Amino acid sequence: MRHEIRFSGFGGQGIILSAVILGRAAVMYDNKHAVQTQVYGPEARGGASMSAVIIDDEPILYPKVTTPGIYVIMSQEGFEKYGAGAQKNAVMVLDSSLVHSRPDCTCYEIPATREAKETLGRDIVANIVMLGALVAATGIVSESALEKAILDSVPKGTEALNAKAMKRGIELVAAAGKAQP
Repeated sequence: MRHEIRFSGFGGQGIILSAVILGRAAVMYDNKHAVQTQVYGPEARGGASMSAVIIDDEPILYPKVTTPGIYVIMSQEGFEKYGAGAQKNAVMVLDSSLVHSRPDCTCYEIPATREAKETLGRDIVANIVMLGALVAATGIVSESALEKAILDSVPKGTEALNAKAMKRGIELVAAAGKAQP
């Protein structure tokens, strides 16, 4: 089954890294196909940035996301630029610490930045909290695949913090009673 995922936020939040990790989890640990694209440039420091992933059971012939069915939004500007036009049947995981608009689709409001800062002590792992929430909300890759991909991708010495951040995202969705079976 084909899934098109769009990540957006502002430069410095790990938007591109999140998409890379998700693609790695799909390809290396869940035996799926994936392709990842990104937009950065003047957006790289503080402006809206976007990255996208396509995950499919079959080889992917066209690498661009055309109609995302899943969104991960980490800033208000990212929502306005890349998420405001989400279709009604889309699923959106948004960082309620920084996004104040609400889409007209299925929405999981995760206070990722607040949780990363207050619970985990490092706001830099907010994107990993969002990845945990994404997997809990959608089941797009397995939790074990995501954890392995995170541990492969983060700087040495931060593995425990990032694993805890992923688990916190999963817990936040489960606490809301919306986790995928």
